[in-house]
Amino acid sequence: MSVIAAYSGTFDPITLGHNDIIHRASRMFPKLIVAVGSNIAKNPKFTLEERCELIRASVTDLVNVEVVGFNGLVVDFAKEHGVTVLVRGVRNVGDVEYEKQMAVMNRDLYPTLDTVLLAPSPEYAHLSSSLVRELTGLGAPVKKLVPKAVIPSLLARFGRKTR
Repeated sequence: MSVIAAYSGTFDPITLGHNDIIHRASRMFPKLIVAVGSNIAKNPKFTLEERCELIRASVTDLVNVEVVGFNGLVVDFAKEHGVTVLVRGVRNVGDVEYEKQMAVMNRDLYPTLDTVLLAPSPEYAHLSSSLVRELTGLGAPVKKLVPKAVIPSLLARFGRKTR
């Protein structure tokens, strides 16, 4: 039986930390789906389709990675796509506690679903999409924050010129 894993999130936008987790998880599992949640409650800067396209443009080197948008519960997405492992990135103790709670709830809803927590590489441990959005809006350089393919769209979304 081939394991299908999913790395879920809002990815508004994808950061180098997300990209790091995707690349590492793609080496761990024969198939990895990047499950992009709509989550309008977070008031995303990019549409669901734009976020999917930015991720696709950032992982063109990975043949076993698929990017799929979804609405609703991640467990419903997992059931629909045959996912048995959720990959989650954790940067700090707060993330670990939250993800542990979510893993237990997800397993209660879908008993064959396991969760694997991955810490980002040290150079990306401080990154989050909200931090990237804030820094971009304030005019900070972004080349050390997001994949190269994301930079033009990110700058344009904040009315900044590509340098």
